[in-house]
Amino acid sequence: MNDCINGSSEDEFYIVAFSMSSVKQLGLFLVLLIIYLMVVLGNLTIIFLVCLVSKLHTPMYFFLCNLAIIDITSTSTCVPKLLMILLTQDHRISFPCCIAQMFFFILCVNCEVFMLTAMAYDRYVAVCKPLQYYTIMRKNVYVVMAASTWKLSSLNSLVHTILTSILQFCNSHDINNFFCDLNSVVELSSTDVTSQKAFMFSIIIIIPIVQFLLTIVSYIFIISAILKIRSSAGRMKAFSSCTSHLITVILFYGPSMFLYLKPESEDSKDLDMLLSMLYLLVVPMLNPLVYSLRNKEVWEGVVTLIKDIKLKCSLLICDQFNIRLTRHFLP
Repeated sequence: MNDCINGSSEDEFYIVAFSMSSVKQLGLFLVLLIIYLMVVLGNLTIIFLVCLVSKLHTPMYFFLCNLAIIDITSTSTCVPKLLMILLTQDHRISFPCCIAQMFFFILCVNCEVFMLTAMAYDRYVAVCKPLQYYTIMRKNVYVVMAASTWKLSSLNSLVHTILTSILQFCNSHDINNFFCDLNSVVELSSTDVTSQKAFMFSIIIIIPIVQFLLTIVSYIFIISAILKIRSSAGRMKAFSSCTSHLITVILFYGPSMFLYLKPESEDSKDLDMLLSMLYLLVVPMLNPLVYSLRNKEVWEGVVTLIKDIKLKCSLLICDQFNIRLTRHFLP
């Protein structure tokens, strides 16, 4: 592979992925398939519950619904191709497909960063300004917050993918990862990417670090407000409303910040892929569990939805029985 890639549909990269025996690859395929299905089914359940249960039509669950969409999109962007590689041993990916994969992955990572910050602000208002919560977090406010998140993330992702798509790749086409990660692709470029790497680093500082600091500041105010509550029951109730989001923040920022801020080395490639797998698959799988197992409102929403379905089914069966009964006795 020493030809130059110039962005045409016939040009291809080679995703190295994992080097292991056929038996181990089959085992990895089954494990990843199960986790992927759990991610999709778990997050789809959250989306359907938020949409169908009126009790969950609140700002927090609106943001959670957006987070579930992000998790499904980010996982579906990278995992199906990896499953195909493990199953068919075909490591090739076309240049346009690689750029598209990169665009959606960057979009989802940025969206998740902004969405977690929006959720932190929502928890800050709920704990620190409970009497003003529904005045501050009006529907048009949290809808605009979510829409702005998608727009800013799309713009940032578009800039990165356009800058990457115009690079030349003459030396090597082997992507030392299991998907088209921005850093892995840029490293292959035979073009001088000093300015682009500087731009990438500045964006990494501006977006995730700043958003993370805003989340930390929100929780400083939240913890300060909780400590001022006199009753232990009140403190527990206030803190329990934030624990699900706090766990999600730790699960997301922990591996991702370590991955992008640690020193680069050839020996760390396997660790990089492991960390990428962690926040690409494990975190989206755990998010629905965190918000369902620790949240009473979600379980109440499930019970309400099941009761509504049973009631509608009973009414439908009664209507059908009455129609048949009427037809039987009428001449």
